[in-house]
Amino acid sequence: MARWDRDEGPSIPDWFWEAVETEPETRAIEVDECDVAYRFYPSPGKPGMLLIHGMNAHSRWWDFIAPQLLDRFQIAAMDLTGMGDSDYRYNYNSETYALEITGVMNDAGFDSSGVVVAHSFGGYMAVKAANLYPEKIGNLILVDSGIRHPEDPIPDRTEMGGRAKVYPDKENAIARFRLQPPQPCENEFITQYIARNSLMPVDGGGWAWKFDEDLLTTLTEVERQPEDYQSLDVNLGLIYGAESELFSKRALEYMKELIPKPFPAYEVAKAQHHVFLDQPIAFIDTLRRLCDDMNL
Repeated sequence: MARWDRDEGPSIPDWFWEAVETEPETRAIEVDECDVAYRFYPSPGKPGMLLIHGMNAHSRWWDFIAPQLLDRFQIAAMDLTGMGDSDYRYNYNSETYALEITGVMNDAGFDSSGVVVAHSFGGYMAVKAANLYPEKIGNLILVDSGIRHPEDPIPDRTEMGGRAKVYPDKENAIARFRLQPPQPCENEFITQYIARNSLMPVDGGGWAWKFDEDLLTTLTEVERQPEDYQSLDVNLGLIYGAESELFSKRALEYMKELIPKPFPAYEVAKAQHHVFLDQPIAFIDTLRRLCDDMNL
């Protein structure tokens, strides 16, 4: 990547450059007639870790996280179809996403002793996959992802998706990049990096974001149900943002009522829904601690 302002001040720490300059292998597998792209960081002899992004995101959201864990895991970061560099489908559902998740695990050589780490929407799909293929997923860490308590109000926020906007050039697009759900992020160098790696050229000129504009209108069978969590039989852990609008302590208590096995959960201070963007170092430390708790 271009070091767009490395020499313009101390705003971008060295750990970030060291991470994003760690080049992974780029791979793809075919699942139900569509290519599923993923980035693979080999670390021979170590257990596998699969990283799954949230809605309208992609594998490169993990570029500054994955390399910091290679002392402990070999890592794959995938693009769910309809997002990132994976193919688009005519329609999307949880069963297909479950096949994609387990397909990437198989292709990367990960067995059930590995761990799936999944943020937001990716966490919902990982729960579906763990229920459909319990023999494939033995360990699951949810990141600001769960089920809302039935008495909690639904957050009042702008719906994601809509018709894709085409920008005349990359800089115009990057200036318009926003997190969804909306939140500030003090680490502007991280959001700028993500924005720069979230664009694709379009026919006729211009740039658009790397997600299918029809994804949300063709997405089915992805609703979170209490039964999904009541039947969950994995070694589970959870990380959430202390200031998240999408995950609350009440949601955590509700999940503890639903899920049969007790599980460790950690709150990351001064973090909102996008925990690892807000507090990347604290997130890594918490993830390591959680892996210790889960005997990974």
